[in-house]
Amino acid sequence: MKKHLSTLLLAGAMAMTSLAHGAASLSVTAPWVRATVPAQKSTGAFMHVQSAVPARLVGVSSPIAATVELHQMKMSGTTMKMARVEGIDLPAGKGVNLASGGYHIMLMGLTRQLQEGEAIDLTLRVQSKGKKIENITVKVPVKPMTFVSPGQAGHMGH
Repeated sequence: MKKHLSTLLLAGAMAMTSLAHGAASLSVTAPWVRATVPAQKSTGAFMHVQSAVPARLVGVSSPIAATVELHQMKMSGTTMKMARVEGIDLPAGKGVNLASGGYHIMLMGLTRQLQEGEAIDLTLRVQSKGKKIENITVKVPVKPMTFVSPGQAGHMGH
């Protein structure tokens, strides 16, 4: 019973992370990363991000990946295409979903397999007024390969 309670408390703590740094305030909710098979070298990370002030997500890094990029999936005619983006605007007070089928984070050149139940660090690089860049580290739980975020049930992951 104690193990289940501590697991539940840890999951709750990781489900919502609010961070305040200087004048900027960033809220990250429901972060998760997709588990991988042993030889897999890339995966996606997803979350809901909201800034109290106008800001821009300009990069992400993680110790478990050689390269971490911001990506966007969108339709081009009848084909869905994924491409790297330089940044994602975070309008003041308006949440932005990083989810399958839209903006998301790609972790490439993984140093190891990511297994369900563990958590990894992602450092978000957020640029606010005056071009000031802040690094905000978030603990992100690894979900099963078949996991679909409740708000994204209609989208396919990659």
